[in-house]
Amino acid sequence: MSEIPTLTKRRLQAEVIGPIYAEMVEQLGEEKAAAILDSAIRKAAVAEGKYFAGKTGGQTSMADFIRLYDNWTADGALEMEVLKADDASFDFDITRCRYAETYKEMGLGKIGHLLSCNRDGTFCEGYDPNITLERKQTIMEGAPCCTFRYKYKSA
Repeated sequence: MSEIPTLTKRRLQAEVIGPIYAEMVEQLGEEKAAAILDSAIRKAAVAEGKYFAGKTGGQTSMADFIRLYDNWTADGALEMEVLKADDASFDFDITRCRYAETYKEMGLGKIGHLLSCNRDGTFCEGYDPNITLERKQTIMEGAPCCTFRYKYKSA
């Protein structure tokens, strides 16, 4: 996995995925195409989580997870208000999401949640399954902010 800014990586991926998704919709229908894209992106998110877990030598923690957010916020990709950050919780709201803006500019706003939002909680499955995400709303789906509430379940 390259260390290019995540927003740049997502834009490049979307440039490839967009036409493939359009072709899948044409041949399979929107519901089936969305299900395939959802499954593929979730698998990629788990693999990415495992990659980042491997960089910790298998010693993941909430503190390490919180530091990972530098990857997703790089280049002003996200504007966030941190509400709580400790060993058991990482709660924040996203008040501006350039991922959502980018997908909308590319004409892919309808699948932006599949391309990015679905990765957020699924990433944890590969990184550290003790970390779970509860999110009630996203900018991508029209809300004024995204509500991220990560919890660390002690084993």
